[in-house]
Amino acid sequence: MLNRRNFLTAAVGVAAAGTLAACAKEDKGSTGTSSGGSKAITLGFSQVGSESGWRSANTDSVKAAAKEAGYNLKFSDAQQKQENQISAIRSYIAQKVDVIAFSPVVVTGWDAVLKEAKAAKIPVVLTDRSVETSDQSLYVTLVGSDFTDEGRRAGKILEKVLAKAGVKGPVKIAQLEGTTGAAPAIERAKGFKEVMDADHKDDWKIVVSQTGDFTRAGGKQVMAAFLQSNPDINVLFAHNDDMAIGAIQSIEAAGKKPGKDILIVSIDGVKDGFVAMSEGKINAIVECNPLLGPQLMEVVKTVHDGGSVERWIKTKEGDFMQDQAKAALPTRKY
Repeated sequence: MLNRRNFLTAAVGVAAAGTLAACAKEDKGSTGTSSGGSKAITLGFSQVGSESGWRSANTDSVKAAAKEAGYNLKFSDAQQKQENQISAIRSYIAQKVDVIAFSPVVVTGWDAVLKEAKAAKIPVVLTDRSVETSDQSLYVTLVGSDFTDEGRRAGKILEKVLAKAGVKGPVKIAQLEGTTGAAPAIERAKGFKEVMDADHKDDWKIVVSQTGDFTRAGGKQVMAAFLQSNPDINVLFAHNDDMAIGAIQSIEAAGKKPGKDILIVSIDGVKDGFVAMSEGKINAIVECNPLLGPQLMEVVKTVHDGGSVERWIKTKEGDFMQDQAKAALPTRKY
C-alpha cells in the first residue's frame, strides 16, 4: 500500500493522546492576468459543501492558492448534493474553462458528465476524494489523501488509547460514519476494519454504526440514538472531528464523561478537535491535512500546459496505483 506522503498533497501525521494532551452557489471569481502578462488560467472548482471545519479550511486554501497563482477561479458550493456538482461541472463546460477540479460528494455516478468534459477537451482533476468510473482516463489525477490508511491509523492509535486507559476485555465500539457513498466514509471504515480483523477479532466489536453525514448536528443526533440502543458503548470511532464534537454533547447529556467513560478516536485535526483533545474529551486524532490548494494549483498549471503529472488511480481492490498521464489539452499560449 502507498504511504500518504506519496500523494500529491501535504504530508500527514498522527496526533495521539498525550502528545497534544437546493442549487449550487457559484462564485464567479475574478478575471485577471498571470504575472507574465498572459491570459489567466480559468479554473472551475466544485466543492462538496461547507459541512465541517475541515471543508471550510480546504475551501479557504483553494481560494487563496488560486488568487496567489493569478488564476480566474469559478467556485461552486454543491451543498453536499451530487446533482448540484454535476450541474456546476456542466456549467463550467459551457463556459469553456481551461481546467475543471472538484471534490466529489460520492464515488459513483460521474461517468456521463466526465465524458462530456473529455469531449470538450477540458481536463478534470479530482481533489480530496476519489471516484469510481468505467474509464479512468476521464480524469487526469487525484490530489488527495489515502483514507484507507487513515482508518488503519485510527485502529492502531486506538490500541494505544486503550492501553493508556487500562481498558482490558471486550471493547464495544460505536462508529460514526461519514456521508454514505463518499470515499472517506467508505475507505476510513475499511482501513479501521482491517486492523480489527487482523489483530482484534476476539476483543473488539463494532456494535452500532451509522452515518452522521460529517456534520456536528449529525454526530450529536446519531450518538444520542446510539446511547439509547447501546448504553454500554465504551469506544467511539468518528470519521471526522465535527461528528465527534457533536457526539460529545450527547455523551455529556447522557451523564457520561467523553474521553473517560467513552474513549474517542476521530480523524481530521481541525482546531476545535484539538481543543476537545486538550480538554481530555477526545483521546486521539488522526490528521488529514486540508491545505491542498497550492498542490492543486501546481497540477492545474501542469495539465493546462499539456504536461505529464503523477497519476493516482483507484484499483478494483480500493488501493491506489501510480501512473503517468498527459493532460487532455495541448499547450495553450495567449
